[in-house]
Amino acid sequence: MSASVAVTQPKQAVRRVAGLWQSTTGKKAVMAVTGAIMFLFVIGHMLGNLQIFEGRERINAYSHLLHSLGELLWMVRLALLAALALHVITAVQLALRIKKARPVGYSRKQAINSSYASRTMYWSGPIVLVFIIFHLLQFTAGYVHPEAQFIAGDVYHNLVSGFQVWWVAVWYIFAVSLLGLHLSHGIASMFQSLGVAHPRHTQTLKRAAVAIATLIVLGYISIPVSILLGIVK
Repeated sequence: MSASVAVTQPKQAVRRVAGLWQSTTGKKAVMAVTGAIMFLFVIGHMLGNLQIFEGRERINAYSHLLHSLGELLWMVRLALLAALALHVITAVQLALRIKKARPVGYSRKQAINSSYASRTMYWSGPIVLVFIIFHLLQFTAGYVHPEAQFIAGDVYHNLVSGFQVWWVAVWYIFAVSLLGLHLSHGIASMFQSLGVAHPRHTQTLKRAAVAIATLIVLGYISIPVSILLGIVK
């Protein structure tokens, strides 16, 4: 292989990637892949948090195990942040592209073949993003822990003391409910964007997405609700 050919191939690969990124199909694929990554994290994070029902020692041991991973944990965090950033960027770009393609709005809006979840994707997403930032500052960094004391390494204490503040618990429940709404549409869209869905299975996928999103919401909100009711003390 000549030197010129060896140089040309990487350039062609870069052009293909750039072309894919500029295309609407490519952006939807990026949203689907990054959405899938974050969806897996949401499931894993929920299962980890539910260990609070097994007692202080169990969930604190789980937290210590994660932190013992050291650099690997930071690599996972950076990958999640990159996925989140790409997801937000492509969502904004697609929204602007749709707006540019249809600069004049409809004189009368009608919800035809669209669900409430799909119509609220663009405003529920930013609210969930704000919640994620607040959640990290409260329970991971401990910089924002209103009306409660943050103890580094004591996840059980931080969750209980944090959710005993009613408005924090309500904000959490509200944001997680929006996350579920976001997921109920996003999961089905993910399969369509990746070309996995088939018209015959569309309704089945939509129902499955709603069921999965509902289970996730119930799993997450069971923690603040149990703390507010005094079940977890």
